[in-house]
Amino acid sequence: MKEIINDIIKGISNFFSYPIFEGTKSTITAGTLLMIILCCIASFYVLKLIRRLMTSKLPLDDRLKFKGIFKFANYFIYLIIIIIVLSSSGVDLTVLLTASAALFVGLGFALQYLFQDIISGVLIIIDQSLHVGDIIEIEGKVGRVINIKLRTTRAITRDDKIIIIPNHKFLTDIIYNYTQNHRTTRETVTVGVAYGSDTRLVEKLLLDAVDVQKGILKNPKPTVNFKNFGDSALIFDVNFFINDSFSDPRIKSAVRFTIDDLFRKHKVSIPFPQRDVHIFNK
Repeated sequence: MKEIINDIIKGISNFFSYPIFEGTKSTITAGTLLMIILCCIASFYVLKLIRRLMTSKLPLDDRLKFKGIFKFANYFIYLIIIIIVLSSSGVDLTVLLTASAALFVGLGFALQYLFQDIISGVLIIIDQSLHVGDIIEIEGKVGRVINIKLRTTRAITRDDKIIIIPNHKFLTDIIYNYTQNHRTTRETVTVGVAYGSDTRLVEKLLLDAVDVQKGILKNPKPTVNFKNFGDSALIFDVNFFINDSFSDPRIKSAVRFTIDDLFRKHKVSIPFPQRDVHIFNK
């Protein structure tokens, strides 16, 4: 019985040490190949579990976006596993690693922005800091988000033009999200009136102008601030709330038209800028 067990152990040992590939400096055995296969299978299931944990609370569309990322991660981890197993088995990989080092460095520089964008896209999707339909402002342009991908985000501007935004911008730049907390935003129209004008009348006219405008919310109530004593005018701000920041310019324009009509009707003048020029004769 003992001899049978020894023969089985010897046979298994011979199988694992059977050379599949023999080189001048190293040999790849059946045991090494089997270890590579087992490690790749284990990593596949571990990555699958990680993917499920990370995407369990995400919408279906966002979950589908992660498939490409995890496929790439699988291939990369498989490559690392193969290198580690071969190295631990005594296979000399010095020549291979030395030859590929320059290639990896070049690819790293060439693809650094691509990886930045993809990692940023993953973070955006995981922490849900940006959603389709959000109104954002980037580099002075206001747009409504229509698509969030792993590498880029697309938004449509008020001019019906598409902005393609690399996702790393959301991590490195200051970007305003008008609708992150809620859909309601406060907007302001500024106007100057001539010195000597009835300021209480101006306040009433400004409130009347926003009160009749469609799209302006009744609650929270609009307010008027006497902002400053300007060089040529008394400066007023009328603040109001809307629930569609994308229509902000159209609503503000309508408010300005109404203010101009009311000021003309009540003899409130909007002064021209004034400058005093003194001429000295020598």
